[in-house]
Amino acid sequence: MCGEDVILLVILGSGFLGLLYAGYLAGTILKEDQGTDDMKKVAFAIQEGANAYLKRQFTTIAWFIIVLTIVLLFTSPPSEAQHVTGEKEGFDWFIAIGRSLAFLLGAVFSALVGGIGMSIAVRGNVRTTQAARSSFRNALKISFRTGSVTGMICVGLGIIGATIIYMIYKERCYEVLVGFGFGGCLLALFMRVGGGIYTKAADVGADLVGKVEKGIPEDDPRNAATIADNVGDNVGDCAGMAADIFESYEVTLVAAMILGTIALPPEKYGPVGVIFPLIVRAIGVLTSIIGTYLVQAKSEEEDAMRPIQRSFVISAILTIIGTFIVSKLYMPNGDMRFGWAVCFGLVLAICISYLTEYFTSYKEKPVQEIARSTQTGPATTILSGLSVGLESSVWSIFLIAIAIISSMMLFGGDVNLALYGISLCGMGMLATTGLIVSMDSYGPVTDNAHGIGEMTGVGHEGKTEEITNRLDAVGNTTKATTKGFAIATAAIAAISLFSSYIESSGLFKTGIRINTPLVFVGFLFGGGIPFLFSSLLVRAVGRAAGKMVEEVRRQFREIPGIMEGTARPEYAKCIDIATSAAQKELIGPGLLAVLAPIIVGFMFGAEALGGYLVGIIISGQLLAVFMANGGGAWDNAKKFIEAGNYGGKGGDCHKASVIGDTVGDPLKDTSGPALNPLIKVMNLIALLIAGLIMKYGLVSDGAFVLRGITLVVVVLATIIVGIAIINSKKEAFGGK
Repeated sequence: MCGEDVILLVILGSGFLGLLYAGYLAGTILKEDQGTDDMKKVAFAIQEGANAYLKRQFTTIAWFIIVLTIVLLFTSPPSEAQHVTGEKEGFDWFIAIGRSLAFLLGAVFSALVGGIGMSIAVRGNVRTTQAARSSFRNALKISFRTGSVTGMICVGLGIIGATIIYMIYKERCYEVLVGFGFGGCLLALFMRVGGGIYTKAADVGADLVGKVEKGIPEDDPRNAATIADNVGDNVGDCAGMAADIFESYEVTLVAAMILGTIALPPEKYGPVGVIFPLIVRAIGVLTSIIGTYLVQAKSEEEDAMRPIQRSFVISAILTIIGTFIVSKLYMPNGDMRFGWAVCFGLVLAICISYLTEYFTSYKEKPVQEIARSTQTGPATTILSGLSVGLESSVWSIFLIAIAIISSMMLFGGDVNLALYGISLCGMGMLATTGLIVSMDSYGPVTDNAHGIGEMTGVGHEGKTEEITNRLDAVGNTTKATTKGFAIATAAIAAISLFSSYIESSGLFKTGIRINTPLVFVGFLFGGGIPFLFSSLLVRAVGRAAGKMVEEVRRQFREIPGIMEGTARPEYAKCIDIATSAAQKELIGPGLLAVLAPIIVGFMFGAEALGGYLVGIIISGQLLAVFMANGGGAWDNAKKFIEAGNYGGKGGDCHKASVIGDTVGDPLKDTSGPALNPLIKVMNLIALLIAGLIMKYGLVSDGAFVLRGITLVVVVLATIIVGIAIINSKKEAFGGK
């Protein structure tokens, strides 16, 4: 057995170690006390609703995944023999079948990460509530380790899938890995969109009627939408986000491995350019295990954010040390520049973490300014939140730009090595993915824990409500932070994938000439798509929330005794409304994501599609950060007031903050995060169809040519997208 085989087995072993650690954590969590019978009943209702939603979600999108698996058989690049002979027909079926199966594997793994993670989250929530009745430290440990199960499954499956594909396809693995990344990315897009619509329809509906109209607390059992709201926390922020981070983890790895074969050609350097990213991922698995285990508060009074930040910094430092050692011992001539490129990504991750915390934490000035603006009403509250979101997107772009420039400067004028360095920077950002996903999944667990306490009355015992509030407030910040990670890596991974597209389409000779009219048109289309996509999602949330509001109002109006607490609301009807709406509404945005780059590419040519990708990367990144941070700031401004500031719960300031939070909810939890997989889905589709565009596109040598079948495909795709957009123009809030 050669040294390369030993390294690959060690990398594969690290993936299985991550899965074993996840199993160990799950076992310890399930042994914890679930509390009273009432707590168990509420928790079971949440479990039932979440599982029912996920089952319908997978049923809805299964046909789409199966169809694309078949279609991908015909996107394979020419075989090696064809390159030599110059033949124009036929495919390399070994690669074609591998790419299709890898796509299916990526989709299944993404579904498993989201599904299993959500399953443990809806069991850890009630145990966190019970722990909060006696100890903040224990409640923090249980809630974070519940999230860590998802994190370790994510990294374990991710590294196992990529390593096995490399072991089978060796130097041609990058042609198959594109399918693996696309599968995870597309499934994450659907789960992000569907979960985001579900959770915000329930949340907005519950808040507008419960808090604003009836003046009752959040998670009050008299509100029929409360169970649906708690279910939504899991299907959106746990299942959806876990799948999202998984695809980010995969796509950054795929991009680095693809560019590694270009920057360090295997015939000269061997497989080091491809294997190095896998080694970095293996190091990240080990440091994530250490990091998640170290999340423990030093005292009952310590802020929950401090142990999380400590563990992240420790994990990052250990990853940097390990990466530098590997660079010295494994890379050509002990070149440490590759280690520095990964290091820049980790530093960027830390900077993004603190930047996001600054703009979204209720302890920082921006959120407190939003809370102060509630004194003059909802309008100024909304304006203040908009300004926070807009500003934060600019600083985020600056940080990403600095990291990219730093990575490029490491490798001087060598363009291929510089692009490889940028991809390694993206790898560095998600090197501690196990810990990052843990931070995100921790959020819905603590949110549910607070809701279960409120609905069963145990939250009013002793310090239980204070503890769950502290955990929940930090959970909002960690969710915002992980959204920042995912969005930032989307930009860097997209740049890497874009470079691969330029290589595959043959545009590396001419570049993207933006002064060419068709390219500029592509650039304009790409810049506009994130706004159109976001519009579809916000409208979808509006329609679903409108139905939810009408149902909750109906129950208050028609079921005697709800407000007095003597009658039980019909929770199941609200769950069904949110579930049905999410499945119906996710199809349109999904079709737009898949078909738009196909239309642009085949209609205007490969170079115009390149301009399109540039446009979507720029506008998508800016818009995503604006919505994610603005929404997070509104949410924590509400929690700042609920903590007793500016009159506390029930006052005019509180009502204004609830309205601000309601505006921000679909931005931060639906459209904003969904832009992350959207950017990468479109870049991956462009990479997959690059060869077909060069052969069958309607533009050849700058002139339009008539190709009947291609024209039919473009027209049909355009009609489908048009129908999806028209369908989204229905009245949003309760219209007929």
